[in-house]
Amino acid sequence: MNDRLKQQIALLPDNPGVYLMKNKDDKIIYVGKAKNLKKRVSQYFLRPQNGKVAAMVFRIEHFDTIITGSEKEALILEMNLIQKHYPRYNIMLKDGSHYPYIALRKSGDPYLRIMRSNKDPQYRYFGPYPNSHSAYEVVDLLNKVFPLRKCKKLPKTPCLYYHLGQCLAPCIHHIDEAQYNALLNGIEDFLNGKDSDIRAQIKEKMMKAADDLQFETANEYKNTLTAIDHIRSKQTVEMSEKVDRDIFAYALRDGYLAVAVLLFRRGIMLGKELFVVEEFDDLDEQMTALIVQFYQTHPQPKEILIADRSIAKMIEDFLSIKTLVPRQGNKLNLITMASKNAQKGLDEHFMTARLQDDKAALLDQLGELLNMQTPYHIELFDNSNLQGSNAVGAMVAYINGEAVKKMYRKFHIEQEGKNDDYGSMKEIIHRRYSRQVEEEQTLPDLIIVDGGLGQIHAAQESLQLLGLRIAVAGLYKNDKHQTRGLLNAEGEVIPLDIKSPLFFLLMRMQDEVHRFAITFHRFIRSKAMNQSILDGIEGLGPTRIALVKKVYPSIAALENASIEELKQLIPEVVAVRLFNKLHEIS
Repeated sequence: MNDRLKQQIALLPDNPGVYLMKNKDDKIIYVGKAKNLKKRVSQYFLRPQNGKVAAMVFRIEHFDTIITGSEKEALILEMNLIQKHYPRYNIMLKDGSHYPYIALRKSGDPYLRIMRSNKDPQYRYFGPYPNSHSAYEVVDLLNKVFPLRKCKKLPKTPCLYYHLGQCLAPCIHHIDEAQYNALLNGIEDFLNGKDSDIRAQIKEKMMKAADDLQFETANEYKNTLTAIDHIRSKQTVEMSEKVDRDIFAYALRDGYLAVAVLLFRRGIMLGKELFVVEEFDDLDEQMTALIVQFYQTHPQPKEILIADRSIAKMIEDFLSIKTLVPRQGNKLNLITMASKNAQKGLDEHFMTARLQDDKAALLDQLGELLNMQTPYHIELFDNSNLQGSNAVGAMVAYINGEAVKKMYRKFHIEQEGKNDDYGSMKEIIHRRYSRQVEEEQTLPDLIIVDGGLGQIHAAQESLQLLGLRIAVAGLYKNDKHQTRGLLNAEGEVIPLDIKSPLFFLLMRMQDEVHRFAITFHRFIRSKAMNQSILDGIEGLGPTRIALVKKVYPSIAALENASIEELKQLIPEVVAVRLFNKLHEIS
């Protein structure tokens, strides 16, 4: 322990707060919170440490502290600082999307859709579901069982769903409010697990169809019953209390922590989530931090169940969610089930060797190859254009070897020479990091460009103008345009073993930035083509153009539309003009 650390430890206060551990480069490598800063921080240096904690302590050169009014305030600040700085030794859950809801429109002609938010008051919401596949599976089943409207825009004649008995055909029939209310209530009952009446009705229809020798129809009803059984088999546990609750349990093995979450909504289990992370420091503290972090991006239930009383108290204090520690009955059985899921997930994690390819070691190896400090924060850039048109740039970010999608950025190339790849690279590098400097955001350890020495020099030129010193490398390609190694700033080629884990890690990163750039370019190009081809058509004003784009979001979809389909959106004479222009018919 150096003299500076000794002085800082002696001056630590007994207040709650946050501490920021920093290395010799003044980079934040860990953020933690404490009820008592003096006791908590001094423990790192005055007690023997093992494993990852020992590695972190070895790298600490000094630390900063921020005093807060309470431990709860400290936790909130800790989470904000972690999200801002992404410290090397803080455990982060993978960056993902919000859970999907099944949304049922309440007014007009009811229909179902998948939504990522539950804020629109025009809908009733069910879920959230653990993943989109589960939600879409349920929506497909509901659309078969209940005669809901299926068409986004009502046609003038009944569609196939009406003839299959899966739609009431509001396009030709007036559906009274009582009929719709019965439909809405039936769907709500079904989603809440009350499916006995529906099953009986479907079974009766199946038997009648079989008696009438309509075997194909009978088989369709049988398939629907099978689909209901399939959905319900995933929701085997049902609580008599129709409460939204999440159940947490964990398992430990060889320095890794698995956390399982069972999600119950309205008393029905919709699925589970599993996270496997490295065990770090105090278990209660880490579990609390992970659960709080989980609810930063996911909806909070009314109740949480967990087996550990000390963790339960911290969760209830920090999140203000009723947190129970059951000792008997069904709720204890749920914790047991979650615990088994955590243990099974941890075993599978080890058996399939999914320990993140030991990304920390791979990043150490990358730093050694480039003769630099370990690049824990990497940003990759790529440009995309077609003969200079619709030129765009893209950046993806990786921290500790994991993609951080909320840090991804897209760039419209603004310079005149849009087919100048070097000029484009200069522009997007300057725009990215001038803003980072202005907003005092964390800068990466390494920039990787998808190109040769010219791209590297272009990036360096922009960095020099900003007064920044960030390592830049490229991915070297052979004459067959196959990536075979790294290219450093001096133009030296560093070969990579194409069977090595480091090679595959870099390829995943390269594929991701390329995918992100191409997707953005295709979107812009499709949008531009739609705009240009829709311009100058008599009778096709802004309102009608917006309607056409809504129904046909791409030029390919629009070209496949017949005059009859276009007539449903716009007057026939305008539809003919649009069709002729699309197909260059005079």
